[in-house]
Amino acid sequence: MYEFSYSEIQTDSVADAKDRERQLLTHSIELLTAARDAGAKSQESVDAILFMNRVWTTFVEDLGSPENELPKELRANLISIGLWLLREGEEVRQGRSGNFDGLIEVSQIIRDGIR
Repeated sequence: MYEFSYSEIQTDSVADAKDRERQLLTHSIELLTAARDAGAKSQESVDAILFMNRVWTTFVEDLGSPENELPKELRANLISIGLWLLREGEEVRQGRSGNFDGLIEVSQIIRDGIR
């Protein structure tokens, strides 16, 4: 029989959560890249912006939760970044921007910063 301490299980859970966050961001980046290549008025664009919005809406809600254990300043910064991504995504969706590169670059920076 295996015995694990609470701290080992908690560490694994945090590592698993971070891995899932990286996977979600990687998938979002892949969709945004395909959308950039297909054009702002493509179905790929609609799908990419919708997926990115769901990911970042969830992230922002979690970051705003009092149970989130990240430092307050980091949480505030990530919320600001998330809100920018949501606003910029809406600009792309509305056809007022084609800034896929900005969405991709910021998403990559966040993904690469998750440790």
